[in-house]
Amino acid sequence: MTTLPTHQDPAVHQHPSHALAALTGLAIGDALGMPTQSMSLAQIRADHGTITGFADAGPHQRIAAGMPAGTITDDTEQALMVAELLLEGDGRLDPTRFAEALIAWERDMEAKGSLDLLGPSTKTAVQRILDGVPASEAGSTGTTNGAAMRIAPVGIAVPSGDLGHLVDAVQDASRVTHDTGIGIAGASAVAAAVSAGVDGATRAEALDAAVAAATIGAARGNWVAGADIAAKTAWARSFLPTVPADGRIDAVSRLIGTSVASQESVVAALALVALDLDPWETLCTAASIGGDTDTVAAMAGAVLGAVHGPDAWPADAVTTVTTVNHLELGPLVDGLLALRHRA
Repeated sequence: MTTLPTHQDPAVHQHPSHALAALTGLAIGDALGMPTQSMSLAQIRADHGTITGFADAGPHQRIAAGMPAGTITDDTEQALMVAELLLEGDGRLDPTRFAEALIAWERDMEAKGSLDLLGPSTKTAVQRILDGVPASEAGSTGTTNGAAMRIAPVGIAVPSGDLGHLVDAVQDASRVTHDTGIGIAGASAVAAAVSAGVDGATRAEALDAAVAAATIGAARGNWVAGADIAAKTAWARSFLPTVPADGRIDAVSRLIGTSVASQESVVAALALVALDLDPWETLCTAASIGGDTDTVAAMAGAVLGAVHGPDAWPADAVTTVTTVNHLELGPLVDGLLALRHRA
């Protein structure tokens, strides 16, 4: 059994309100990054400057063209899908049901004319399922951040006291699309940080749990070449604080990376968390760095909400993101916490 690295017995120090703040933070980060997603750092600076709050999609935003300020994207939508399927499956995410839900989601997006579709690893897995490959085998090549972006509900549903058990749950939830060491390691890092936060961990302790879980996850699934997420996160969380504040966005963009690759975007999200800045400021920075901004900000938001609880997020931001997107997160969180307490 691999135990939580530093803080006390999680069963004694659970913080239920932090679970709601985690899902809320995921949605807030996602919405902050919506207008800048998949844009270059130079184009973001030309269209928006530095993101300081929710903004409408700008003239060069192709994926989310025309979306109003505060709108969420696939990161939150798929995380909520995972939450609903976990509740439906009494804590287990059935591979076939998940594959069916992903296919239905993309077809719904296509019917709406949206370009916010499945990511590359998930798209490949779904196509393999449509071609007759069993759902449990479809994710053997997935290394991108799709599993990590939607994994927060698993972190809420599973305690962090036994990280091996938590990574088991992450692998079960990731197998359909990202059953590789890289994909599982990235998702394990985010899930462990969220779970540790709900269990009362400090920011540093949550990052310790993320690195430990990523180490376990890297040995799961199919091997694919790529940087080790645990090692890269350990380096990034010590490196980024040494960079002057006005150079950090460039440092994340150029040295850590912000692409859909898990070993870039997951590490970028955790490195920004490690700066120990105000949570809102952290998410605005994440939304300003270029690349997969909505996913980086969503993952950082889930971790920061779990660690800091409801005080992390300005009340007006919570109102905006829940109202614009008609989100009712409370019942989902209650269900996930019921699973956690049973575990």
